[in-house]
Amino acid sequence: MNIIRLQRYIAFFSVFLFIGKMIAWYITNSVMVLTDAMEGIVNMVTGFLGLYSIILAAKPRDTNHPYGHGKVQFLSSAVEGTLIIISGLVIIYESIEQLIIPHELKKLDIGLLIVVGAGLVNYFIGKYAEIQGKKQNALVLISAGKHLITDSYSSIAIIVGLLLLMVVPHNWYWLDSAVAMIFAIIILITGYKILKRSISGIMDEVDVNMAKDIIALLQKNRFAQWIDLHNLRVIQYGDVIHLDAHMTLPLFYSVVEAETEVNNLEKLIQNHLSHPIEVFIHIDACEAYQCKICSLSECSYRKDPFAQQVTWNIYNIWENTKHGQTAIIVV
Repeated sequence: MNIIRLQRYIAFFSVFLFIGKMIAWYITNSVMVLTDAMEGIVNMVTGFLGLYSIILAAKPRDTNHPYGHGKVQFLSSAVEGTLIIISGLVIIYESIEQLIIPHELKKLDIGLLIVVGAGLVNYFIGKYAEIQGKKQNALVLISAGKHLITDSYSSIAIIVGLLLLMVVPHNWYWLDSAVAMIFAIIILITGYKILKRSISGIMDEVDVNMAKDIIALLQKNRFAQWIDLHNLRVIQYGDVIHLDAHMTLPLFYSVVEAETEVNNLEKLIQNHLSHPIEVFIHIDACEAYQCKICSLSECSYRKDPFAQQVTWNIYNIWENTKHGQTAIIVV
């Protein structure tokens, strides 16, 4: 399904679910149900914010945004994580107030039905959003999906708590606050993880698993004329993966031959990944000290015999230094 269409469904469903949860809280006066209602507020706000960010991220790059608008998705997820944390703190506050000044609980059976229905809807929408988000590399959908799934798990505990409140003595108001506090802590942890990941994206933190995957692909399929790669960077802008690197080729290669090798490298990565990529490669001519790491057999410029190739990995390929100058790097 189209990312924008799916996020639109998430946003509009969140409005109806929020209204239902607020009705349940009003009817029951339960802090546990308030927990679900607060999640509904976050779902609603972030649903529409996520929709806006996806629409903006889909816009083509312009003179003011040469890398596109994809980073707005990280900002959207950061706002979502912040709202989740705020909702967790509000729930803790309400729980403490309930312990100090107990409120009478009522019509728990009706509230239970509403919470069950909302929990089921949240789970199935969240699971589908998470699957589609991973498939299309859309952080907003992944964050929204994880949040909705977490919300549905919270609903399970709230359901259990409401069932207990329906059978225990009516003066056990502390149980309502206790369960709400437990899930407030879970909500805080979830918000922290989303916020941390979003800040990492804004700060261009490397996705280590993706970087390792790309480097392993290049190492496995490298040609002899690909003497060296260094200063490699992998950054995500929305659903586009931007990669730049310095590529060392034989010094006698023409511009046309160098362009062919760059195109081969780009096609190799593009065919491996399921999302769009943008590759910028700076070409370096080989130096005499690199003869010992060059496996190209036909070279009239060779100064030293070939010893062993540098094995590219995440620890040596990011350095802004040509390999082979001091020693052969093998890991």
